[in-house]
Amino acid sequence: MDALAEWLRDHLPGDPATPSIVHGDFKLDNVMVDFEDVGRIVAVFDWEMSALGDPLVDLGIVLTYWSPTAPPEQRDALTSVTDRPGFFTREDILERYAARSGRDVTNIRYYEIFAVFKIAVVIQQIFYRYAQGQTTDRRFATFDARVAYLARHAARLAETPA
Repeated sequence: MDALAEWLRDHLPGDPATPSIVHGDFKLDNVMVDFEDVGRIVAVFDWEMSALGDPLVDLGIVLTYWSPTAPPEQRDALTSVTDRPGFFTREDILERYAARSGRDVTNIRYYEIFAVFKIAVVIQQIFYRYAQGQTTDRRFATFDARVAYLARHAARLAETPA
């Protein structure tokens, strides 16, 4: 994680040409879809981490949650469902985002690595609380392995040419 933090600092993109409101935790379970048209989002929830900034941060978060955020042996209720039939692929998301927003997504790898790093930090905090007895939800018992998985995943992304 220290090496990833350094990589993130060293590869920090410039300021976006047009900053926007960034949700900060934009993912499938923070949206409500239209009952009649499940392809249409009607509400976005959980805005407490919102800020003004680079909109590609939210795209990186979406893409990160679109992939498994746990090792295959740890599939559980907290695991993404987007690998199941009917969901867009990551490539579909990138194509549609670029076409509709007009933004350049060629540096999206940075935002994915940032998102994986962020999620690992959040999950580590949850695991720490569990390990200290501050919460007793058994789902958190193996979050240390999930953090290690995410750190390895982010490191692989950082080592792979875009």
